Amino acid sequence: MKNIIINFYKAFNDLDANTMTSYYHDDIIFEDPAFGVLKGIRAKAMWQMLCESQNGKDFKIEVSNIEANENEGSAHWEAFYTFSKTGREVHNKIDAEFKFKDGLIISHIDSFNLHSWSKQALGFKGMVLGRTRYFKNKLRSQTNRLLNMYIEKKLSS
Repeated sequence: MKNIIINFYKAFNDLDANTMTSYYHDDIIFEDPAFGVLKGIRAKAMWQMLCESQNGKDFKIEVSNIEANENEGSAHWEAFYTFSKTGREVHNKIDAEFKFKDGLIISHIDSFNLHSWSKQALGFKGMVLGRTRYFKNKLRSQTNRLLNMYIEKKLSS
């Protein structure tokens, strides 16, 4: 299962969402501070949307501390990119927890400091608002609205 995690992040660094999501079980449950809980096709579409939005830009990830057995795994990964809405450079540090079923990832939880991310991505506004429940709810609302629009666009084309 360790190879699944290694290959998942190699594909992410290459912005290859199709390969990434091939390691996801159809009943995948993904969760992170920015999107909240996403299930099934929405979790897979989120990676496709993120990879497409970074294509051709300064994006890279570094992965370390990968551990796994037949049932679960974990990894630490760091993302380096420019946040498109503000042009600010972001270095996000994320801890991932995985559960496996039928040889695929069935649960993927990414944890990171949302306040630290918001300070980097949004500057002063993120520093002031990034710790609030209002900010977290607003961010999740926006990210899920973008994901809904992305899915609708893909379904109509």
